[in-house]
Amino acid sequence: MTVPVFEEYEPAIDCGCAGCAVRRRSAARALPVRRGGHPAAHGARRALVLATAAGVVLSCGAAGAAAAGHAPGPPRADGGADPEPATPQGEKGPLRGTGASGPPSAGSAAPKTTRADIIDRAKRWVGAKVPYSMEKYWSDGYRQDCSGYVSMAWNLGSNEWTGSLAAYGTRIARADLQPGDILLFHNPADPSQGSHVTIFGGWTDATRTHYVAYEQARPRTRKQSTPLAYWNNSDRYVAYRYKGVAGGSPGSGSSTAFPGAERFGPGADNEYVTQLGRMLVERGGRRFYAVGPGPVWSAADRRATQAFQRAQGWQGEEADGLPGPDTWRLLATGGGRNIRAAGAGGGPNTAVAFPGRGYFKPGQSNSHVDRLGEQLVKKGYGKHYVSGPDPRWTEADRRNVEAFQRAQGWRGGAADGYPGPETWRRLFA
Repeated sequence: MTVPVFEEYEPAIDCGCAGCAVRRRSAARALPVRRGGHPAAHGARRALVLATAAGVVLSCGAAGAAAAGHAPGPPRADGGADPEPATPQGEKGPLRGTGASGPPSAGSAAPKTTRADIIDRAKRWVGAKVPYSMEKYWSDGYRQDCSGYVSMAWNLGSNEWTGSLAAYGTRIARADLQPGDILLFHNPADPSQGSHVTIFGGWTDATRTHYVAYEQARPRTRKQSTPLAYWNNSDRYVAYRYKGVAGGSPGSGSSTAFPGAERFGPGADNEYVTQLGRMLVERGGRRFYAVGPGPVWSAADRRATQAFQRAQGWQGEEADGLPGPDTWRLLATGGGRNIRAAGAGGGPNTAVAFPGRGYFKPGQSNSHVDRLGEQLVKKGYGKHYVSGPDPRWTEADRRNVEAFQRAQGWRGGAADGYPGPETWRRLFA
């Protein structure tokens, strides 16, 4: 009798059938010993394969194979549970290909960094479109999965996983989240089922129901508006603040403290001017900066600050282009309204200026696509989004635009799913 050939298959990450669920759990628990898997689990898996093949040859049927699969492995000497369950994220360890000697020693101080630097590092992977992988390492030595991404952004100098990242942070309330903090869900019972971590990039609006999430997920690094705390398992995500963030003790919120009016204005040259500029760019002020932002105060800083202040409805001295405590607080916490797009009026019936057709086509990723998606959702034309709109143009964007165009009574080329000036005017009117 010819023994059949068994082929491994990769379970779909979003498939809910029993077969794929069991396969995902098995894959999580079946890491080789060299990658942190437990010898007992490895031995049991090998025994299952051998017993299954033997069952086919001897025509013993599925029952014999199933019994072999449930045979217990050798007991642990200490009689306890594994301290770190197997996880598809890869083992905790040093960077790869960078000459790093290994992870930080126990009790060593967390490397210092700033919130701006954390977000800057997170953006590098977004810009590079780093592919998601549980096995591969990017050129900076960090593993290309969600916890490797946070390890890189926090500049830990080692590859951590969802079971160890919390040790580098201090638990905080979700209401205290600030850019650079993380939202972490670790499932110790079965790490392959839902364990994930995202980097908080700021609130999208004053309701604080959505935030800008930087995350490493299939197919590549992304930045998008995400419901608090995530699309699934939302109530199980915990907020953490990195212990090495400069500007006060973790969880104190002191990094949002206004540094003082003397730090800004003509002649100012310091790190707070740079921080202000970066926060303004995040809130829609990129067009004001031909270069930078940088530490030297410039007219661009004043214009961008004034635009943000006017977006809050402030006038006169309250919108003089110089940041005060209220301006700084809104920028640092992600509160308030974003800077209006160029050409946008202030009246409720004035449409946002159409930026041009070139921003809406395959391969494009920009804030205009994100704005378009959010407006489609507000108008009730977001049913084709699976995980919410984001800056990257996708087929879901095109289909939602097409649905809106057809609702206007347009057909043929007038309802091709690509926004033009009239589509834009009606959508934002």
